[in-house]
Amino acid sequence: MAGSVDFGASFWAMIYRNHETQAGNMANRFLSPTWEITNTILVLMVVAVVAFFPQAAFMFGTILLVPLSLILILILFRSSFMVFSYSVEGFQRTLKWVSGLTGLLVPVLLISALPITEGGFVTIQGGYETLQMTKWLSSPSVYIYMLFGLTSELFLSSLFLADYARESEERDAYQIYRKQAILFGPLSLLMAALTVPLMEPEAAWLISNLEANRGWFLFSVVLFVIGYSALWWSKTGKPRVAVVFVASQYAVATFAYGKSHLPYMIYPYLKVDDAFTNLDTFYSLLSVLIVGMAILLPGFLIFWRLFLKDRRYLQKKE
Repeated sequence: MAGSVDFGASFWAMIYRNHETQAGNMANRFLSPTWEITNTILVLMVVAVVAFFPQAAFMFGTILLVPLSLILILILFRSSFMVFSYSVEGFQRTLKWVSGLTGLLVPVLLISALPITEGGFVTIQGGYETLQMTKWLSSPSVYIYMLFGLTSELFLSSLFLADYARESEERDAYQIYRKQAILFGPLSLLMAALTVPLMEPEAAWLISNLEANRGWFLFSVVLFVIGYSALWWSKTGKPRVAVVFVASQYAVATFAYGKSHLPYMIYPYLKVDDAFTNLDTFYSLLSVLIVGMAILLPGFLIFWRLFLKDRRYLQKKE
Protein backbone atom coordinates (compact mmCIF):
# COMPACT_ATOMS: atom_id res chain seq x y z
CA MET A 1 0.00 0.00 0.00
CA ALA A 2 2.85 2.38 0.81
CA GLY A 3 4.48 1.55 -2.51
CA SER A 4 1.22 2.08 -4.39
CA VAL A 5 0.77 5.54 -2.91
CA ASP A 6 4.36 6.55 -3.61
CA PHE A 7 4.65 5.12 -7.13
CA GLY A 8 1.15 6.31 -8.01
CA ALA A 9 2.02 9.83 -6.86
CA SER A 10 4.88 9.79 -9.40
CA PHE A 11 2.41 8.98 -12.15
CA TRP A 12 -0.06 11.70 -11.13
CA ALA A 13 2.78 14.23 -10.85
CA MET A 14 3.65 13.40 -14.46
CA ILE A 15 0.05 13.57 -15.69
CA TYR A 16 -0.72 16.89 -14.01
CA ARG A 17 2.73 18.47 -14.35
CA ASN A 18 1.39 21.39 -16.46
CA HIS A 19 -2.15 21.43 -15.09
CA GLU A 20 -3.77 24.75 -14.31
CA THR A 21 -4.43 23.61 -10.75
CA GLN A 22 -1.90 22.67 -8.06
CA ALA A 23 -2.59 18.93 -8.57
CA GLY A 24 0.80 18.20 -10.13
CA ASN A 25 2.81 20.37 -7.74
CA MET A 26 0.97 18.89 -4.78
CA ALA A 27 1.70 15.30 -5.86
CA ASN A 28 5.35 16.23 -6.33
CA ARG A 29 5.35 17.98 -2.93
CA PHE A 30 4.21 14.74 -1.31
CA LEU A 31 6.61 12.66 -3.41
CA SER A 32 9.77 14.65 -2.70
CA PRO A 33 10.34 13.44 0.89
CA THR A 34 8.56 10.07 0.71
CA TRP A 35 10.25 8.11 -2.08
CA GLU A 36 13.21 7.36 0.20
CA ILE A 37 10.81 5.92 2.80
CA THR A 38 9.37 3.59 0.16
CA ASN A 39 12.84 2.40 -0.83
CA THR A 40 13.57 1.74 2.86
CA ILE A 41 10.42 -0.40 3.14
CA LEU A 42 11.34 -2.35 -0.01
CA VAL A 43 14.83 -3.03 1.35
CA LEU A 44 13.34 -4.10 4.69
CA MET A 45 11.05 -6.57 2.90
CA VAL A 46 13.95 -8.15 1.03
CA VAL A 47 16.09 -8.38 4.18
CA ALA A 48 13.18 -9.95 6.09
CA VAL A 49 12.64 -12.62 3.42
CA VAL A 50 16.35 -13.45 3.22
CA ALA A 51 16.71 -13.57 6.99
CA PHE A 52 13.54 -15.41 8.02
CA PHE A 53 12.99 -17.56 4.92
CA PRO A 54 16.45 -18.22 3.42
CA GLN A 55 15.31 -21.18 1.30
CA ALA A 56 12.46 -19.12 -0.10
CA ALA A 57 14.83 -16.25 -0.89
CA PHE A 58 17.04 -18.60 -2.91
CA MET A 59 14.10 -20.05 -4.84
CA PHE A 60 12.45 -16.67 -5.44
CA GLY A 61 15.76 -15.26 -6.61
CA THR A 62 16.10 -18.13 -9.08
CA ILE A 63 12.64 -18.22 -10.65
CA LEU A 64 12.00 -14.47 -10.47
CA LEU A 65 15.37 -13.43 -11.88
CA VAL A 66 13.89 -11.68 -14.94
CA PRO A 67 11.01 -9.72 -13.31
CA LEU A 68 13.10 -8.82 -10.25
CA SER A 69 15.94 -7.61 -12.45
CA LEU A 70 13.53 -5.41 -14.38
CA ILE A 71 12.16 -4.01 -11.10
CA LEU A 72 15.67 -3.24 -9.81
CA ILE A 73 16.58 -1.48 -13.06
CA LEU A 74 13.42 0.65 -12.92
CA ILE A 75 13.98 1.55 -9.26
CA LEU A 76 17.62 2.38 -10.06
CA PHE A 77 16.56 4.79 -12.82
CA ARG A 78 13.88 6.34 -10.62
CA SER A 79 16.13 6.78 -7.61
CA SER A 80 18.99 8.18 -9.69
CA PHE A 81 16.79 10.85 -11.22
CA MET A 82 15.22 11.63 -7.86
CA VAL A 83 18.65 12.22 -6.32
CA PHE A 84 20.37 14.17 -9.09
CA SER A 85 17.77 15.85 -11.29
CA TYR A 86 16.76 18.51 -8.75
CA SER A 87 20.28 19.93 -8.89
CA VAL A 88 20.17 20.17 -12.70
CA GLU A 89 17.35 22.42 -13.86
CA GLY A 90 17.34 21.06 -17.40
CA PHE A 91 16.37 17.57 -16.23
CA GLN A 92 13.18 18.52 -14.40
CA ARG A 93 10.93 17.44 -17.26
CA THR A 94 12.85 14.20 -17.74
CA LEU A 95 12.49 13.52 -14.01
CA LYS A 96 8.70 13.73 -14.27
CA TRP A 97 8.61 11.26 -17.16
CA VAL A 98 11.09 8.80 -15.66
CA SER A 99 9.51 8.80 -12.18
CA GLY A 100 6.00 8.66 -13.65
CA LEU A 101 6.59 5.74 -16.02
CA THR A 102 8.73 3.74 -13.60
CA GLY A 103 6.17 4.40 -10.87
CA LEU A 104 3.52 2.93 -13.13
CA LEU A 105 5.50 -0.19 -14.03
CA VAL A 106 7.15 -1.23 -10.74
CA PRO A 107 3.94 -2.25 -8.87
CA VAL A 108 2.70 -4.04 -11.99
CA LEU A 109 5.87 -6.15 -12.14
CA LEU A 110 5.86 -6.72 -8.37
CA ILE A 111 2.37 -8.20 -8.34
CA SER A 112 3.11 -10.38 -11.39
CA ALA A 113 5.04 -12.62 -9.00
CA LEU A 114 1.86 -13.73 -7.21
CA PRO A 115 0.48 -16.07 -9.91
CA ILE A 116 3.94 -17.66 -10.18
CA THR A 117 3.63 -18.83 -6.57
CA GLU A 118 0.21 -20.40 -7.20
CA GLY A 119 1.39 -23.24 -9.44
CA GLY A 120 1.80 -24.04 -13.11
CA PHE A 121 4.66 -21.66 -13.93
CA VAL A 122 7.65 -23.41 -12.35
CA THR A 123 9.38 -26.58 -13.51
CA ILE A 124 12.49 -28.38 -12.26
CA GLN A 125 15.35 -28.69 -14.73
CA GLY A 126 18.70 -30.10 -13.73
CA GLY A 127 17.69 -30.04 -10.09
CA TYR A 128 16.85 -26.31 -10.15
CA GLU A 129 13.50 -24.57 -10.31
CA THR A 130 12.95 -22.67 -13.58
CA LEU A 131 10.29 -20.17 -14.58
CA GLN A 132 8.42 -21.00 -17.79
CA MET A 133 8.88 -17.60 -19.43
CA THR A 134 6.66 -18.33 -22.43
CA LYS A 135 3.74 -19.34 -20.23
CA TRP A 136 4.35 -16.41 -17.87
CA LEU A 137 4.28 -13.92 -20.74
CA SER A 138 1.13 -15.41 -22.29
CA SER A 139 -0.96 -16.27 -19.23
CA PRO A 140 -4.24 -14.33 -18.74
CA SER A 141 -3.79 -14.84 -15.00
CA VAL A 142 -0.56 -12.82 -14.99
CA TYR A 143 -2.11 -9.95 -16.94
CA ILE A 144 -5.24 -9.74 -14.80
CA TYR A 145 -2.97 -9.56 -11.74
CA MET A 146 -1.05 -6.78 -13.45
CA LEU A 147 -4.28 -4.90 -14.14
CA PHE A 148 -5.29 -5.38 -10.52
CA GLY A 149 -1.94 -3.97 -9.40
CA LEU A 150 -2.27 -1.04 -11.79
CA THR A 151 -5.82 -0.10 -10.79
CA SER A 152 -5.01 -0.57 -7.09
CA GLU A 153 -1.98 1.69 -7.42
CA LEU A 154 -3.98 4.45 -9.13
CA PHE A 155 -6.89 4.06 -6.70
CA LEU A 156 -4.83 4.09 -3.50
CA SER A 157 -2.59 6.93 -4.65
CA SER A 158 -5.46 9.13 -5.86
CA LEU A 159 -7.41 8.47 -2.65
CA PHE A 160 -4.43 9.37 -0.47
CA LEU A 161 -3.64 12.45 -2.57
CA ALA A 162 -7.28 13.53 -2.25
CA ASP A 163 -6.88 13.47 1.52
CA TYR A 164 -3.50 15.18 1.20
CA ALA A 165 -5.05 17.92 -0.96
CA ARG A 166 -7.87 18.33 1.56
CA GLU A 167 -5.30 18.73 4.34
CA SER A 168 -3.42 21.25 2.17
CA GLU A 169 -6.67 23.15 1.47
CA GLU A 170 -6.18 22.73 -2.29
CA ARG A 171 -9.84 22.41 -3.28
CA ASP A 172 -9.31 22.10 -7.03
CA ALA A 173 -6.64 19.42 -6.61
CA TYR A 174 -8.88 17.63 -4.12
CA GLN A 175 -11.74 17.45 -6.61
CA ILE A 176 -9.41 16.08 -9.30
CA TYR A 177 -8.06 13.28 -7.13
CA ARG A 178 -11.47 12.55 -5.68
CA LYS A 179 -12.80 11.96 -9.21
CA GLN A 180 -9.89 9.65 -9.98
CA ALA A 181 -10.51 7.70 -6.77
CA ILE A 182 -14.19 7.38 -7.65
CA LEU A 183 -13.21 6.01 -11.08
CA PHE A 184 -10.51 3.54 -10.07
CA GLY A 185 -12.14 2.23 -6.87
CA PRO A 186 -14.71 -0.03 -8.57
CA LEU A 187 -12.19 -0.95 -11.27
CA SER A 188 -9.73 -2.26 -8.68
CA LEU A 189 -12.48 -4.29 -7.00
CA LEU A 190 -13.55 -5.71 -10.38
CA MET A 191 -9.97 -6.69 -11.28
CA ALA A 192 -9.58 -8.38 -7.88
CA ALA A 193 -12.73 -10.41 -8.50
CA LEU A 194 -11.56 -11.43 -11.99
CA THR A 195 -8.26 -12.85 -10.72
CA VAL A 196 -10.04 -15.93 -9.31
CA PRO A 197 -11.78 -17.29 -12.45
CA LEU A 198 -8.68 -16.55 -14.55
CA MET A 199 -6.27 -18.48 -12.35
CA GLU A 200 -4.37 -21.33 -13.94
CA PRO A 201 -5.82 -24.87 -13.54
CA GLU A 202 -2.89 -25.74 -11.27
CA ALA A 203 -4.18 -23.15 -8.77
CA ALA A 204 -7.33 -25.14 -8.00
CA TRP A 205 -5.99 -25.78 -4.49
CA LEU A 206 -5.82 -22.03 -3.88
CA ILE A 207 -9.33 -21.42 -5.21
CA SER A 208 -10.66 -23.97 -2.71
CA ASN A 209 -8.82 -22.21 0.12
CA LEU A 210 -10.10 -18.81 -1.04
CA GLU A 211 -13.66 -20.13 -0.89
CA ALA A 212 -13.00 -21.44 2.63
CA ASN A 213 -11.97 -17.91 3.65
CA ARG A 214 -14.72 -16.09 1.78
CA GLY A 215 -15.97 -14.58 5.04
CA TRP A 216 -12.79 -12.50 5.28
CA PHE A 217 -13.14 -11.35 1.69
CA LEU A 218 -16.79 -10.40 2.21
CA PHE A 219 -15.73 -8.41 5.26
CA SER A 220 -13.11 -6.62 3.15
CA VAL A 221 -15.78 -5.75 0.58
CA VAL A 222 -17.92 -4.24 3.34
CA LEU A 223 -14.95 -2.12 4.43
CA PHE A 224 -14.45 -1.03 0.82
CA VAL A 225 -18.10 -0.02 0.44
CA ILE A 226 -17.94 2.07 3.62
CA GLY A 227 -14.68 3.71 2.58
CA TYR A 228 -15.79 4.33 -1.00
CA SER A 229 -19.12 5.77 0.11
CA ALA A 230 -17.27 8.20 2.41
CA LEU A 231 -16.24 10.11 -0.72
CA TRP A 232 -19.87 11.29 -0.88
CA TRP A 233 -20.40 11.99 2.81
CA SER A 234 -21.28 15.65 3.39
CA LYS A 235 -20.96 18.08 0.48
CA THR A 236 -17.35 17.32 -0.42
CA GLY A 237 -16.77 13.88 1.08
CA LYS A 238 -14.66 12.57 3.93
CA PRO A 239 -11.36 11.46 2.33
CA ARG A 240 -9.68 10.68 5.67
CA VAL A 241 -12.44 8.19 6.53
CA ALA A 242 -12.16 6.73 3.03
CA VAL A 243 -8.39 6.25 3.38
CA VAL A 244 -8.74 4.50 6.75
CA PHE A 245 -11.46 2.07 5.62
CA VAL A 246 -9.89 1.32 2.23
CA ALA A 247 -6.49 0.69 3.83
CA SER A 248 -8.24 -1.64 6.29
CA GLN A 249 -9.96 -3.36 3.37
CA TYR A 250 -6.65 -4.04 1.62
CA ALA A 251 -5.10 -5.25 4.88
CA VAL A 252 -7.97 -7.70 5.53
CA ALA A 253 -7.97 -8.96 1.93
CA THR A 254 -4.18 -9.41 2.03
CA PHE A 255 -4.45 -11.37 5.27
CA ALA A 256 -7.19 -13.56 3.77
CA TYR A 257 -5.13 -14.23 0.63
CA GLY A 258 -2.04 -15.07 2.68
CA LYS A 259 -4.08 -17.38 4.92
CA SER A 260 -5.47 -19.10 1.83
CA HIS A 261 -1.98 -19.51 0.39
CA LEU A 262 -0.78 -21.56 3.35
CA PRO A 263 1.06 -23.85 3.74
CA TYR A 264 2.76 -23.13 0.41
CA MET A 265 5.06 -20.26 -0.47
CA ILE A 266 5.62 -21.64 -3.98
CA TYR A 267 3.24 -24.42 -4.98
CA PRO A 268 4.02 -27.32 -4.92
CA TYR A 269 7.75 -27.06 -4.30
CA LEU A 270 8.15 -24.99 -1.16
CA LYS A 271 6.18 -24.87 2.10
CA VAL A 272 6.56 -22.31 4.85
CA ASP A 273 7.99 -24.88 7.27
CA ASP A 274 10.66 -25.90 4.77
CA ALA A 275 11.69 -22.29 4.01
CA PHE A 276 11.77 -21.05 7.61
CA THR A 277 15.08 -20.47 9.39
CA ASN A 278 15.95 -22.35 12.60
CA LEU A 279 14.45 -21.15 15.87
CA ASP A 280 17.65 -19.79 17.42
CA THR A 281 18.33 -17.65 14.37
CA PHE A 282 14.68 -16.59 14.28
CA TYR A 283 14.71 -15.27 17.86
CA SER A 284 17.99 -13.43 17.28
CA LEU A 285 16.73 -11.85 14.06
CA LEU A 286 13.42 -10.95 15.64
CA SER A 287 15.19 -9.16 18.50
CA VAL A 288 17.32 -7.19 16.04
CA LEU A 289 14.23 -6.33 13.97
CA ILE A 290 12.34 -5.08 17.04
CA VAL A 291 15.28 -2.90 18.10
CA GLY A 292 15.66 -1.56 14.56
CA MET A 293 11.96 -0.67 14.31
CA ALA A 294 12.12 1.01 17.72
CA ILE A 295 14.97 3.18 16.42
CA LEU A 296 13.17 3.98 13.16
CA LEU A 297 9.75 4.70 14.67
CA PRO A 298 10.61 8.17 16.09
CA GLY A 299 12.04 9.08 12.68
CA PHE A 300 8.80 8.08 10.96
CA LEU A 301 6.78 10.13 13.47
CA ILE A 302 8.97 13.18 12.89
CA PHE A 303 8.65 12.68 9.14
CA TRP A 304 4.85 12.53 9.47
CA ARG A 305 4.74 15.75 11.46
CA LEU A 306 7.12 17.64 9.16
CA PHE A 307 5.89 16.64 5.71
CA LEU A 308 2.33 15.36 6.11
CA LYS A 309 0.92 17.60 8.87
CA ASP A 310 2.93 20.85 8.88
CA ARG A 311 0.79 23.45 7.05
CA ARG A 312 3.83 25.56 6.21
CA TYR A 313 5.00 22.70 4.01
CA LEU A 314 1.55 21.56 2.88
CA GLN A 315 0.40 24.92 1.62
CA LYS A 316 3.48 26.20 -0.17
CA LYS A 317 2.81 26.60 -3.87
CA GLU A 318 6.19 25.59 -5.24
